[in-house]
Amino acid sequence: MLLKDLRTEVIKCCRKLADNQLTPGTTGNVSALNREEGLMAISPSGLEYHDMTVEEVVVMDLDGNVIEGKGAPSSEWPLHLKCYQHRQDLAGVVHTHSIYSTIFSCLNQSIEPVHYMIAFSGLRVPCAEYARPGSEELAVKAVEELENYNAVLLANHGLLTAGKSLREAFVTAEQVEFVAEIYYKTKALAEPVIISDQEMSAIINQLGNYGR
Repeated sequence: MLLKDLRTEVIKCCRKLADNQLTPGTTGNVSALNREEGLMAISPSGLEYHDMTVEEVVVMDLDGNVIEGKGAPSSEWPLHLKCYQHRQDLAGVVHTHSIYSTIFSCLNQSIEPVHYMIAFSGLRVPCAEYARPGSEELAVKAVEELENYNAVLLANHGLLTAGKSLREAFVTAEQVEFVAEIYYKTKALAEPVIISDQEMSAIINQLGNYGR
């Protein structure tokens, strides 16, 4: 079996997304890359995360060909591939429909640094322009914003995070949703105080350069 360990990681990450209520139902998708072999393991389309088997996780090459797996790849596979093609440092990508991040995506607004844990993304979480889900256009628009960040909102859609490992991409998704909730709730009370770019840059360096 190809990429057995990575496929197992994909399943574990999918289940953590469900258990932590970071994406509803079978929505969202997860991938991990073995760059040496040029192969990606990606969650299959439409399967319950807790019922998913290793054999159903799909293995694809970087040209978009299915190499192995009983399931059909997530419809967002072009988005995942584009991330890996665009940034050579990436080995994990997570896409969620988490509530608070998705609210800001529907407003077409970035998530500003109201809390320092946004450093997992970078200075903030930008919002990419709208494009149809599953389209090549969406992939292109997303990676344009991902150039200087580890997280990007997909307008009227959800959240995309990326990291040097699948675990890193998951943690970023978790922390971005945490900050998105804080940002949403503080805006309901008053205009929140935003941390400056200069201070955020210092925090990112202090935390070990989680952002780019």
